[in-house]
Amino acid sequence: MDAATRQIAFVNLAHVFTHYGLLILATAVLAMVVQEGAGFGTVYGPILALGTGMFVVYGLGSLPMGWIAERIGRPVLMLGFFLGTGAGMALAGMAPGPWTLAGAMFVMGAFSAIYHPIGTAMLVDAAGARVGAAVGVNGVFGNLGVALAPIVTAAVAAAFSWRWAFILPGLLCIASGLLYWANGLTDVARAKAASRPFPTIPPAVVRRAVIVLLCIATTSGFVFNGFTLLLPKLMQERLAGSPDLLPVVGVLAFFVTLFGGLTQFTVGRLIDRNTLKRVFMPLALVQMPALLLLTQLSGWPVLVVAALVCASVFGQVTVNETMTARYVAPALRAKLYSIRFSVGFLGAAMASPLVGWLHDLYGGSGAVLAVLGVFATVTLACALFFPDRKEELQPELWVQSAPPRGVPAPAE
Repeated sequence: MDAATRQIAFVNLAHVFTHYGLLILATAVLAMVVQEGAGFGTVYGPILALGTGMFVVYGLGSLPMGWIAERIGRPVLMLGFFLGTGAGMALAGMAPGPWTLAGAMFVMGAFSAIYHPIGTAMLVDAAGARVGAAVGVNGVFGNLGVALAPIVTAAVAAAFSWRWAFILPGLLCIASGLLYWANGLTDVARAKAASRPFPTIPPAVVRRAVIVLLCIATTSGFVFNGFTLLLPKLMQERLAGSPDLLPVVGVLAFFVTLFGGLTQFTVGRLIDRNTLKRVFMPLALVQMPALLLLTQLSGWPVLVVAALVCASVFGQVTVNETMTARYVAPALRAKLYSIRFSVGFLGAAMASPLVGWLHDLYGGSGAVLAVLGVFATVTLACALFFPDRKEELQPELWVQSAPPRGVPAPAE
């Protein structure tokens, strides 16, 4: 394995830990109300809301990462991700009460904020012309973390306690960081990217792409986080008519999420052969009606429709991350990823308290799914303004499409 491939492997591993850590609480809360209800409470919503600070700092913390990376280097920040995120998880498992748990998850969110702007920039720099495929594979790893979180957390919490459900992945994350450190902190992806020229894209096209990207990031971030947080509870509620299925809520959530994660692999390959808009629109068209349909379903059909929602939600992530790679020069990518993920994760941070509040207020998942459906409709409306340019697939054509000097570019 050469240095570049090894670096991509660590970036993919970091993606697993990022999404895994953020979703431990969503399943652990189901054990906490039983195992330590006296110390943490017995109501689902307030305990889930303890993760709000984690998601807020996860979003806000992404913003300065591109600028920090210019000063201390991207590999050093990635090392900080592994060690700090792992320490935050372990501390959460040792928290004596609600406020210390919230503080430990705040630490975890602060260090997790490093991953997306820095790790994604390192990944796409190394990917060359196959950015879609690389982002798709990376997305599978991220959503493997999403899928593993409920099943592993449920198993560990049942076998030991909810505390070990935080401590064990924390120790593994720290160990991965030490291994990354031992392999050398060299940004081989950036060196590889520097050898490839980036086309000059008309500023009006870039502005349009960036504006659409940021608008979609806000709404899709809310839907992504809201649905993944709700998923374990949704499986528990809608399959409650089958008592034999209750012990495997985590397993059901795992397979639903894994289906969505594997969609990113397929979407990544489609992106390398199609414009972004043509891949994004079908995903956006599926999401809203599927969410609304889930408000009425129960039993096994919930698994099928929830899998379709996951496929749509996760597939959109691949398109969004590839758009930055196609329209923004490598030197600016880390900064734009910082802004894009900060905006997206702030939308995601809204989901944590809102999911718990709506669920407790209306006594079920229906109201939460309806609100997510509204946000999915806004995402679809934004997607209509996606650029749809053949130059995405043949960058050399940007030169031919650029207007002569002194002549303004036509409106997009």
